[in-house]
Amino acid sequence: MFYRGMAARLACAVACLIVGLALAPSHAQTLTMRSALSRALATSPRLTAAERDVGIATGQRIQAGALLNPELSYEQDNSFGSGIYRGTRSAETTLQISQAFELFGKRDARIAAGVAGIEVAAIQRKAVRLEVLSETAIAFLSVLGAQRRIQILDEQITAIDRLTPLLRRRVEAGASSPAETGRAEVASALVRADRERFKATLASARRELAVLMGDAAPKFGEVSGRLDTMGRPPTFQSVVAAIDANPQLVRWTAIYAQRNAELLLARLRPYPDVRIAAGWRHFNETNDDAARLTVSVPIPVFDQNQGNILSAQESLAKTKAEREANRNTLIVVAGRAYDSLQGSLRELAVLRESAIPKATEASDAIAQGYGQGRFSLLEVLDAQASVTQARLREQEALQNFHAGVATIEGLVGNPFTLARESAR
Repeated sequence: MFYRGMAARLACAVACLIVGLALAPSHAQTLTMRSALSRALATSPRLTAAERDVGIATGQRIQAGALLNPELSYEQDNSFGSGIYRGTRSAETTLQISQAFELFGKRDARIAAGVAGIEVAAIQRKAVRLEVLSETAIAFLSVLGAQRRIQILDEQITAIDRLTPLLRRRVEAGASSPAETGRAEVASALVRADRERFKATLASARRELAVLMGDAAPKFGEVSGRLDTMGRPPTFQSVVAAIDANPQLVRWTAIYAQRNAELLLARLRPYPDVRIAAGWRHFNETNDDAARLTVSVPIPVFDQNQGNILSAQESLAKTKAEREANRNTLIVVAGRAYDSLQGSLRELAVLRESAIPKATEASDAIAQGYGQGRFSLLEVLDAQASVTQARLREQEALQNFHAGVATIEGLVGNPFTLARESAR
């Protein structure tokens, strides 16, 4: 009985532990680029708003194709007067139904404008999707870069702290001044201060990434990825050529069609529509009935819709200039990202081919010579700082390179053939 009770309590405890782990917040989960992009697309309010714009345009298209409603009217004449017209004895009552008929393709023009509006909203949704992907990728890279910079500073702090035992032995042996102990502590404190600054940068980058994924605060641990794999970007001319396929520019074709349909509708509006009515009239005085037919056509004498026609013409003519302005803006943004990308590649080449290897070689040699008394502590700390700064510059250049790639990919709509999957 005792063992059964123990087994039951143990099973209950295990079940509670499993449920608790399942319900616990995923603070320790490692986030990948692919997962971040998926979550951003699933939760982005901007993308949801773009979806609603498609629904709004769809509703407007449906309404544009609706036929005009018929009208039912009732009239009563020659009643409630005096003499023979007292009361309703001599009244004439008419029950009539009328229908207006749009002519000259007005309904078709409205439908065409509505269809173009749906296409504009759908293309705009694609543009918003690219923007969300690009912004999320850049935010992810910011977190990844800040993590790596903190790791580099941690490694420098560890390297300085490793000097402490050796420094104490040198001080005890009279080979170094006791002031050098304080100098090492100051160097370590300065690096720790830099690390705290990068931690603040990391916290801001994590919060920005979390917001893009639909969370008010980060619910992930570290982000995983590599920034050290790269490839050669295409020429800037090919980037400019690919920009023409960006949804932000493609949508202007649909906008042109929409405004052209609106101009046609404005030109057709002065043409009169026909209203036909048919009714039944009853004469109370003779108890006779008669049919009543009516045809009415408005005469466009005073209002010929000239103001709306001019406005539609100017709006249509404005479309080309708006597209060119939009294209120029995209080219400027792409140019900045491309120049940053190319500059980062050149900077990385200098750092990796010269600065980092030579700084590392010099630091190792000075550290070894310090143990033999051939170099001062100041030279050791300066050599270590040079290595750290070179490695921090390398990480910054790598982050700028991949951020440039993400920006341009968001503009051209397609990924480059670059080794950026490891960052994802």
